[in-house]
Amino acid sequence: MKILALDTTSGACSVALYSNGQINERFVQAERDHTRRLLPMVDEVLAEAELGLSNLDAFAVSRGPGSFTGLRIAISCVQGLAFSADKPVVPVSSLAALALGARRAHPHWKQSPIIAMLDARMQQVYWGIYGTETPNDSLLPEAVQNPEQVLLSLNEAELTNSYYGAGPGWHYEAFEKAQAEELDLDALIHARDIAELAVPLFQEGKVVPAEALEPVYLRNEVTWQKRQKIRSR
Repeated sequence: MKILALDTTSGACSVALYSNGQINERFVQAERDHTRRLLPMVDEVLAEAELGLSNLDAFAVSRGPGSFTGLRIAISCVQGLAFSADKPVVPVSSLAALALGARRAHPHWKQSPIIAMLDARMQQVYWGIYGTETPNDSLLPEAVQNPEQVLLSLNEAELTNSYYGAGPGWHYEAFEKAQAEELDLDALIHARDIAELAVPLFQEGKVVPAEALEPVYLRNEVTWQKRQKIRSR
């Protein structure tokens, strides 16, 4: 199985090739120039494996939630590549990838739930809770909420195990009241984790054609506001 994964969701740009259990990744932490960097990184990863687009089984990409611009860059790139190669796309949750990467970086977090959190601006965060048994699925529905609502949701969830927190969304002062054992606010999304999460999804047939690929923003009003601005020009 060969899956090429791309991500530009947060302040990083990464490409990873999953090939029969092995993962090769290019990762650059850069707030800008994602468009310029992405395709050369794709070429490097494929050239190193001596593969072309036609040799792939599928593409994988972060479906969101996340930055409007960041999501669109990677999704547009994957759409073009997948369409030209006539290959399906596996959409992967950016929050699930963030959690998996944090678990990889912190082996001592073991089997505990990880709450992945991205800053959604407007005093809100995107968040979800991820375990080890079904790492693609949040234990609670992924949501966009303000910190106080998140804390209330966590109290209502009554998690039986201690949990850890990953992602820049944890920076809000209100989260000092959270009961997380440890936080990693510098955790970023890696294409290698998107690729790893895409494998079982591909095997389950959870793929879409390139033209049907859509980002998941969770906050509908953000996209609506941006579309209104575009229409007013």
